[in-house]
Amino acid sequence: MRLNLAGWIDAGGTRALWRALTRERLLPLAVVLILGAGFLGGCSRERPASLAKKEGILLMGNGPEPAALDPHVTTGNAELHIEMALFEGLVTPDPETLEPEPGVAESWTVTEEGLVYTFTLREAARWSDGEPVTAEDFVAGWRRALSPEQGCPNAAMLYVLEGAESYNQGETKDPATVGVRALDERTLEARLVRHVPYFLQMLLHPVWSPVPAHQLSNNAGERTGSWTLPGSFTGNGAFVLTEWLPNQYVEVRRSETYWDAGTVMLEGVRFMAIDEPNAEERAFLAGQLHVTDALPPARVAAYRDQNVPELRIYPYLGTYYILLNHRNPALGDVKVRRALALAIDREAIAEKLLGAGQRAAGGFVPDNMPGYHPAIPVEYNPDQARYLLGEAGYPGGEGLPSLEYMFNSSESHRKIAEALQAMWRQELGIEIVLANQEWRTYLQRRESGDFEMARAVWIGDYIDPSTFLDLWTTSNPNNWAGWHDTSYDALLENALNTENKVNRMRGYALAERYLISEQVVIPLYHYVTVKLMDPAVQGWHGNILDWHPLKYVHFSD
Repeated sequence: MRLNLAGWIDAGGTRALWRALTRERLLPLAVVLILGAGFLGGCSRERPASLAKKEGILLMGNGPEPAALDPHVTTGNAELHIEMALFEGLVTPDPETLEPEPGVAESWTVTEEGLVYTFTLREAARWSDGEPVTAEDFVAGWRRALSPEQGCPNAAMLYVLEGAESYNQGETKDPATVGVRALDERTLEARLVRHVPYFLQMLLHPVWSPVPAHQLSNNAGERTGSWTLPGSFTGNGAFVLTEWLPNQYVEVRRSETYWDAGTVMLEGVRFMAIDEPNAEERAFLAGQLHVTDALPPARVAAYRDQNVPELRIYPYLGTYYILLNHRNPALGDVKVRRALALAIDREAIAEKLLGAGQRAAGGFVPDNMPGYHPAIPVEYNPDQARYLLGEAGYPGGEGLPSLEYMFNSSESHRKIAEALQAMWRQELGIEIVLANQEWRTYLQRRESGDFEMARAVWIGDYIDPSTFLDLWTTSNPNNWAGWHDTSYDALLENALNTENKVNRMRGYALAERYLISEQVVIPLYHYVTVKLMDPAVQGWHGNILDWHPLKYVHFSD
C-alpha cells in the first residue's frame, strides 16, 4: 500500500484512506484521536500548512528553541539552520553537493603554496538596512569571533588563520595580528598558518559571517549582537528576521536587499520550535508542518514498510555519544571509562531501539566521512568490562560513587538513557541516576562542566575528519570533557600539517585511535536524518550535513 499523507491532509474527507491508516496501525493513538475529531467534524477548516503554502511560507520543524541567533554565540543545529538563512559568508553551499559557490565574494585567488586567499566582494552585496557589505565587515566579524571577551564556542574553527589562536587565547592583545585584512572596501585578504585544502568548505559555516561594522558601537559590552535581535535585526542573507515568539517559532521573510533576491522563491520560513519528534509527527499529520526535523525512531519501520512517500532518510555526518567529565575522580580513570564503554551493546541500541538506519559507532568520526577509514571496531565485552572495573578498585561496582547521566528532554534520549542504565546495572552492578533537563539548562550545565555523564551529539561543520577530532584538543572551547593530552594534540597537529591527503587521513586515524584507546568519550551510533516532508517542497536535497540553502527551496504548483 502506498500512502500519500500530504494529499490526504490537504484534500480531507478521504475516509477509505483514514480506515487504511488506522487498520495498518500507521498512526499512533494520539494522532488517531486528534485527526479522528477532524474527520468527524467534516474537516471544513483549511489546515495551516495548506494556507501557508498558498502564501509561500515554509513551515519547518527545527528542534529545540534557539538559544540566540548570533553566529558567534551559538553551536546548535537549531540556530545554524536559521543563521544560514539570515547571514551569508564569502561562499555559499551548492544545494545538492555542498561545494562552495560564490556568496558575498564573487571571486577569489589563492597563492601557489595555498597560504594567502584574496577575495573580491560583490558590489551589490547589501545589509538589510541598505548599507553595503564591505571587507571591513568580515575583518570585524572574524576578529569578534576570536576575541577572548566574546567567548565564541566555535572560535577554534578560525585557528587556521595566522595569529588567530594566540589572539583567542589571550597570548597577544592586538587583533591586527590575526591574518585577515581589508585591502580596500571590496577586497579581503586571509592569511593561513598552513595549507588547508578544505578552507573554502570551512567558510560555509556561519561563524565566518560578517558583522555590520557600522553598528558595532551599539553593541558595546554585549555578547549577543543587537543586530541579531527582533526589532533591530540587520543581516545580509536571503531572509530577514521578522518575528520570534519564544518556544513557538522564529519567522523570517524574503530580503529585498539581498544581492541574489531574484533566486529566492519562498516568501518566508517559519522555524517551529518542537523539541520532541512525537509532537513533530503529530503536527505534520495534522497539517501544521511541511517538513519535520526528525521522526520518532519507533515509527520509522511502519512508514518505511508502507512506502510512505513523505518519509525521507538520508546519511548524516553526525555522532551520538556519551560525554564523560574527566574532572570526576572515578571518570578520570581510563579503566572505569573503558568498563562503561565495553558494557554497552551499541548494536542493540542502533538496530533494535532506533532502527532507522543508524550505525553502531566504534569511533568518534562518522563512518561515512569521505575518504577516511580508521577501522575502529565496535566493541561489546561485558566480561572485560567487569575485569577493568575490578582493576579500578570497584569489583562488582562496589564502592563506585553514584554517577548521574544527563540528557535533554526527548523521548528518544530517554529511551537510550534507560537502556544504558539497564545495561550498566546488569553487566557492572552499578546504578546510574538519570537527569532529564530542559534544553537551555542542559546547555548551561554542559558548558559549565556541571555534569558527570551526558548525552551529546556532534555534527560536522565541514567535510573533513578534523571537524570531529579538533573537538578534543586542549584549546578547543567545545572540549566539555575537560580532557587534555599533549600526545593527542601533537598527533592531530602532525596530521593537520600533512599536505598529502592520503597521509593526512592516516594521521587522523592515528589520532582517533589514540582518542578511543583513552576512551575520552563513548560513541554510541552514527546518525541518519529521518524526516517527513510534503512532496510539494522542492529544491530540498539530502546531504551528509543536512544543510539546505533556503534560497533554492520552493513549492511545486
